[in-house]
Amino acid sequence: MKTTGNTILITGGGSGIGEALAHRFHDQGNVVIVAGRRLEALQAACAGRDNMHALVLDVESAVGVAAFAKQVLADFPALNVVVNNAGIMRYERLDRARDLADAEATIVTNLLGPIRLIDALVDHLVARGDGAIVNVTSGLAFVPLSGTPTYSATKAAMHSYTQSLRAMLAGRVEVIELAPPAVQTDLTPGQSTREGYQPLEEFAAEVLSLFAQEPTPGEVLVERVKPLRFSEAQGKQAEILGHLTGASMQMFDELGI
Repeated sequence: MKTTGNTILITGGGSGIGEALAHRFHDQGNVVIVAGRRLEALQAACAGRDNMHALVLDVESAVGVAAFAKQVLADFPALNVVVNNAGIMRYERLDRARDLADAEATIVTNLLGPIRLIDALVDHLVARGDGAIVNVTSGLAFVPLSGTPTYSATKAAMHSYTQSLRAMLAGRVEVIELAPPAVQTDLTPGQSTREGYQPLEEFAAEVLSLFAQEPTPGEVLVERVKPLRFSEAQGKQAEILGHLTGASMQMFDELGI
């Protein structure tokens, strides 16, 4: 993927990883469109930056995604890169019956949302000739955090979907998976300052250095996520899963779940 001269759409671009990547891509000379539910957050992300734009998008609505796709292509016909970053992460206990609203919302936002947006834009990206799709998954796609089971499952599904997409679009649209480790953002309560998580700006800088490689890797993996990504091949998956399950139980206690 070329690093400059793009028109890039980033969902979930008003905060966290999406905002950090949007700023860095913009600094490289790209037109950047940040999309999400909260217009005020999107506008704040764009403040003081020419050629950075905010558009409201609710990925939970199939009709809304289709309408958004038409709008963004009408307003930005040069769009050639789509970064599916929007997502939610909710703690859930599987050892007792529960309200499934969080699980259902996670599936719609994290899995159906990107699938719908890709479907709405894929013909345009193929016709462009320089198109790229970047799907943001997670290290938890490879070893689940049992306290966030639906989140982990949706990221595993997006990893699989991205592999199929890459095979189908080979030679026509570049398909890249970005799998973050635990990063200091506001994705979950207390995460932005949690010890041991990768600082956001450090993560974003490492990601951009990987995108600058030629060719861009099919999987963009910072060093901190590699133990999760390669855990099965290294025979360490059960050990890491046990550690993450212990961390989940501690989080349940902290949150009173």
